[in-house]
Amino acid sequence: MLRNVRPEEVSIAVAVRGTVVAVSSIGRFLDPLLLPENLMLSTDTDILKTAEAWKREGRGVAIATVVETWGSAPRPVGSHLVIDEDTNFLGSVSGGCVEGAVITEALDVIADGKARMLEFGVADETAWQVGLSCGGRIRVYVERVD
Repeated sequence: MLRNVRPEEVSIAVAVRGTVVAVSSIGRFLDPLLLPENLMLSTDTDILKTAEAWKREGRGVAIATVVETWGSAPRPVGSHLVIDEDTNFLGSVSGGCVEGAVITEALDVIADGKARMLEFGVADETAWQVGLSCGGRIRVYVERVD
């Protein structure tokens, strides 16, 4: 537990294949009341429109969707994360290192066109590695946008 630390002082880095692709203040994940007034959260509509726009631009694109949750899970069923071939992304399926793992898999989906069902959870030996040690499990379906 963090004590006497302001959430904006703590950051989360998302790495894909050893390269940091995003850094975000943890404060935006801890309490919606801590969000700056000018910060807007992405909606499902924003995420799907972004996937469509990226595809129209000729980018390779994949979309990840939370299809099942058990116990404590950071994002509800139906949450989306869109990823392009250059590791740009919008949305969220979990947060932290889980998203890095999903982005890595999405790059493979873009390359080979084969959809994947991913599962992360505390019973999984990789739970601590991907940051899902809270007692929950999630299943994420990743597919290429054609």
